[in-house]
Amino acid sequence: MKLIRYNPIQREVWTPIDQLNSLRDLFDSAFALASSAPGVRREWLPPMDVMEDEQKITVLIDSAGMKKEDFDISLEKGSLTIAGERKQEKQDGESFRTERSFGSFRRTIALPSPVVADQISANYRDGTLTIELPKAEEAKPKKIEVGIL
Repeated sequence: MKLIRYNPIQREVWTPIDQLNSLRDLFDSAFALASSAPGVRREWLPPMDVMEDEQKITVLIDSAGMKKEDFDISLEKGSLTIAGERKQEKQDGESFRTERSFGSFRRTIALPSPVVADQISANYRDGTLTIELPKAEEAKPKKIEVGIL
């Protein structure tokens, strides 16, 4: 007689979290498929940096492939809004892989301090939009001398 060691069947344990993760993955793939369908407009957000020093606030937006006419910049109640649209160029032949983002975008920034609205400048060069917002005098830091009594 030959002895065989008993080996219990290992069962994978599923928790409710695992089930939610697989459901989330299913929804993610469905949304990715729907957003890549032809004729579907996608919204994209270009990368943006906001810097502040004692004199001004500077906003930099990477938006290669756009023209200066494609931007709409407005200031209202302490918020800067930048909107624009990057249009997809018509290409001959079929595209089998597209990684560049196209469509419209809208970014709103709550400014950390008051600015002088009539001195705001915006320049577009080498695919980067630069917006400079000079601070109002009341927002600039002031040095206070300490006197001796």
